Amino acid sequence: MTIQRMEHVGIVVDDLAAATAFFVELGLKLQGEGPVEGGWVDRVVGLEGVRAEIAMVETPDGHGRLELTKFHAPSSRRGDRHAPGNTPGHPPCRIRSRRHRRRRR
Repeated sequence: MTIQRMEHVGIVVDDLAAATAFFVELGLKLQGEGPVEGGWVDRVVGLEGVRAEIAMVETPDGHGRLELTKFHAPSSRRGDRHAPGNTPGHPPCRIRSRRHRRRRR
């Protein structure tokens, strides 16, 4: 199984520096990092009062990007199945292949 194409994937993390270092160690290249906030971020994320730090890393071939985000505001609701998108690890992400199908929980 191989990934055929990846455009842009976002991952919410607790420790932006550690997550960035992890993906750089895997061979991705850091493209940039910095703070984001304001009305446009609120609209994109679907939350109000967003303040976050992001790091963008790119696959070696330049075709795929991973956006790592550490939210400072609003606060997240851990353990809540219906938590908003700023909750680290939520929603759960699974990669499926035709060879390894799993039933939904």
